Order: sequence, then structure tokens, then C-alpha cells
Amino acid sequence: MSSSEAAAKSKPPDVAGWAAELSASPRVFDNPLLEKLSRVHWWAPLALYVPIVAVLVWLSLDRLAPAVALFTALAGYVIWTLTEYLGHRFAFHTEFPGRLGARLHFLVHGAHHRHPCDPLRLVMPPLLSGPIILIALVVVRCLVGLPLGYPLLCGFIVGYLGYDMTHYYVHHAKPKSPRARALQQIHLRHHFRDSERGFGVSAPYWDYVFGTRHRDSRRAEPVG
Repeated sequence: MSSSEAAAKSKPPDVAGWAAELSASPRVFDNPLLEKLSRVHWWAPLALYVPIVAVLVWLSLDRLAPAVALFTALAGYVIWTLTEYLGHRFAFHTEFPGRLGARLHFLVHGAHHRHPCDPLRLVMPPLLSGPIILIALVVVRCLVGLPLGYPLLCGFIVGYLGYDMTHYYVHHAKPKSPRARALQQIHLRHHFRDSERGFGVSAPYWDYVFGTRHRDSRRAEPVG
């Protein structure tokens, strides 16, 4: 081994550069407006959707018995968690062929895996969450109608907000409780060990149901 090779092997890793790459916020759209709309502060979904949730709660309790409204809202929440799992596993992680497919994958989820600590791309921008909520509204009206659709959609939106807040939290917080630490470890394993497992962010139990949990998910060793 030459002296230059030995020096290269003994050189410590550029931890600062690696951390900067993970937290970088690269440009993903050429259009300035789209680029601006793709960057979202963590509190933006709360500001946008909490008033809608409040209206849906009022409509639900005004038109339905409290027990019916609560049970239906819980059903909406469960539907969201399944949507979160299936969307993350199949929509976000499917790589379509060709340059267009690669570009689409990068915009939807690839940029997040390349720069997972980008603070302005950890919650869904309205460009993505808005159509999801509108599709949910149409499906709810077609399947159950109103007023039963009010609490169902309310639970769905609450589940979405829980997902966004959990996603931001596990990337930036230093959790204290065992449950929060477990959520963080599961998601960091998804990023830094095996991106084909651990698709549930706020609801990791779906990984147990569908057999995609990390095989070492019960261990508590640090990751990332």
C-alpha cells in the first residue's frame, strides 16, 4: 500500500460534510413559483387544516350522535394510516422507467431520501396534500354521503396531520419517551439501513400486518 493510500484510509470521515448534505435544501423545480410552493414550514399544515377539522367537528356533532361521530372519526383515522402505509410503500417508492420516471420519483420522494433532514421538505406541501384531501372528500361523499362523511373526513385529516407532525418530529427531535424513540428508530432505519422496509411513519403497525417491519426493529441501538 502506498503512503497516499494509507493516508486516505486513515483520514477521518467528513462528518460535517455528510451532515450538511443530509440537511441541504436543493432546488427541485425550475419554475420559481413551484419551487417556492414545494418548501413548507412544519406549522403550515396545521394552519391550513386545523380550521377545516374544527368545522368538520362542529358539523359532525351538530348532525350526528356523539358516539356515532367518534366511531366514524376513528374509522377515518384508520383509513388514513392505511393510506399512509400504501402510499409510502407503493406510490413514493415505485421507480418508473425512463428519465421522466426518474424525475417524477425524485420530485415525489427521492429528494427526501437524498436530503432527509431538509427542514422545508419534511411535511407535505399543499400541492400534494390538497389533492389527497380533495380525493378523500369525493370518495367519502360517494361511499357514505353526508352527514356521515363529516366525521370520516375529519378523522382522515387528523391522521394526515399526525403523520406530518410525526415525520417532522422523528427527523429533528430528540425524543424522551420510549414510544417516540421507537418511532424515530424505525424511520431512521428506513432511511439509513433498508428503504424497502419500515413504511409506516406514524402507524408502524401496518409493517407488522404486511410483513415489512425491520427484522431488528425490537433492538434499541442508535441509527443514523
